[in-house]
Amino acid sequence: RHPLATFFHLFFRVSAIVTYLFCDWFSNSFVACFVTILLLLSFDFWSVKNVTGRLLVGLRWWNQIDEDGKSHWVFEAKRVPTIAASTEAEARIFWLGLIICPVIWTMFFFSTLFSLKLKWLALVIAGISLQTANLYGYVHCKLGGQKTISRVTSRLFGTDVPKRQSRRISEDGTEEHGKTGTR
Repeated sequence: RHPLATFFHLFFRVSAIVTYLFCDWFSNSFVACFVTILLLLSFDFWSVKNVTGRLLVGLRWWNQIDEDGKSHWVFEAKRVPTIAASTEAEARIFWLGLIICPVIWTMFFFSTLFSLKLKWLALVIAGISLQTANLYGYVHCKLGGQKTISRVTSRLFGTDVPKRQSRRISEDGTEEHGKTGTR
């Protein structure tokens, strides 16, 4: 059980959304609201990417730069044979928070665009970008890296997209997937 990780997984996300909705009520300063929400989004991105994803669902992702300067994305999935009921509930909370919040930020994007509050548009785009980046990384981890995603998309669209993969099992029993060779 990881109640603190579960709390912070939702705390920064919900706080950023609530602050975005009600910031004008508490402050007339656009800059203060902008910075506060951006900090909450940044804290959320870091905590989900580095802490709560690993603790709640056993997934991690990151980017490595090799000696040649090439970028390699690594998607890690911890092998867990059985999941306890409490961990299953935490995993459900993790995935719901990970999926629902980018949808909410996308709704904010359209409402900001159509209401012509263009000064908020940069903040909403940052919210969508940070939330979607975590969602994208964890979907890659869950599906087993780029190779599995290529298979799924090839089934959907009827095309075959070959990708070279590196796969390694580290000492702590985790399986890593990463795209090799190209950027």
